[in-house]
Amino acid sequence: MPEHLVCLTFDFDNVSPAVARGETTPTMMSRGHFGVVGAQRLLALMDRWGIKGTWFIPGHTIESYPDACRAVHAAGHEIAHHGWTHRPPTALTREEEDEELARGDAAIRALTGRGARGYRSPGWDLSPHSVDLLLARGFLYDSSLMGHDYLPYRAPRPDAAPLMAPVRFGAPTALVEMPISWSLDDFPAFEFSRTRSGLLPGLMNADLVGQNWLADFRYMARDYDWGVITYTMHPHVIGRGHRMLMLEALVERLAAEGARFVTMEAAVAAWQARRG
Repeated sequence: MPEHLVCLTFDFDNVSPAVARGETTPTMMSRGHFGVVGAQRLLALMDRWGIKGTWFIPGHTIESYPDACRAVHAAGHEIAHHGWTHRPPTALTREEEDEELARGDAAIRALTGRGARGYRSPGWDLSPHSVDLLLARGFLYDSSLMGHDYLPYRAPRPDAAPLMAPVRFGAPTALVEMPISWSLDDFPAFEFSRTRSGLLPGLMNADLVGQNWLADFRYMARDYDWGVITYTMHPHVIGRGHRMLMLEALVERLAAEGARFVTMEAAVAAWQARRG
């Protein structure tokens, strides 16, 4: 029996990326604060459809916006790990990265009563140490790599890639990889950002982006008997009115075409069950 799963996932970053970059002017901070407004709209949409999603929340957000995070948990959504700060693991030492995992998990335990099962790295850039640190801390899955678009796989240890020799591929581990893609992320499509490091133009037509997102699901449904597609969104980005209208239309179309909406933890369990 064909089955096509959809994971709606939300990186509830709010101001944590701006704070991590030291960009804490009032306007920059206010852009992050809008995430609370966006989260309320997303929770209402998902409640109307009876959808449970996965929210990757930095510890910084949990401790800075406790009421908003409690609302996400109270609505029955999965709370997953997204660091404590929003610093990419590649910018940290091994010890600093492990401290981020410990402190972020402590914030999640205080919110939910249990540790996170899943992890998504800030900036989608794992360090050479990330997979081993996640395994040591008992994580079930990661969602930071891009080696497929519809099928989970075993997260490997880092490849060896010397310039003048073939790649030596890293060995698969017990950590399940739930792959993602920049093309299924709202941030590069929509967010206008001018920082010291450069310009992100964003501001693409929401309906056209929605057509791309739907087309990726349709390809999966046509060519795979089983698969899972992950959409990555940020409440402070997707929560704008015209983008919410796009998301509402996308959810309606996906449901009509047979999608089953699940949390990432549930998608991992379904993949494991199929493998025996």
